[in-house]
Amino acid sequence: MAYWLYKSEPFKWSWQMQKDAGEAGTEWTGVRNYLARNHMRAMKIGDKGFFYHSNEGLEIVGFTEVCALSHPDSTAGEDPRWDCVDIRAVQDMPKPVTLKDIKANPKLSNMALVTSMRLSVQPVTEDEWIEVCRMGGLSKPPL
Repeated sequence: MAYWLYKSEPFKWSWQMQKDAGEAGTEWTGVRNYLARNHMRAMKIGDKGFFYHSNEGLEIVGFTEVCALSHPDSTAGEDPRWDCVDIRAVQDMPKPVTLKDIKANPKLSNMALVTSMRLSVQPVTEDEWIEVCRMGGLSKPPL
């Protein structure tokens, strides 16, 4: 099992929109960064992720799960370089975890959200996953 973080501007694709996509989930499209694409190519069915509202809110608001492996991004047209995965909403974060709180936590100083802020799809270590879940009010994080 691996853990990830997906960043989205809520005015383009919000946590509510992700939840409204239902059990089938939706493609995580539009990623045009090779490292983020490679992260998606490494994902497995059932991998968990944080859903992060960027630009507005700046907070982790929910949990996702990979429900379809890497495949061609439907928004890339004929360009074969770009892939995506499908993710579905699992549950709300009981208490959203802000970027400010993450940056203030020494246990999260090496988290990609702090060190590689512009990357739209990021890996999360198991220790980071557990700590952010704790901060968000979950004593038993979805593992």
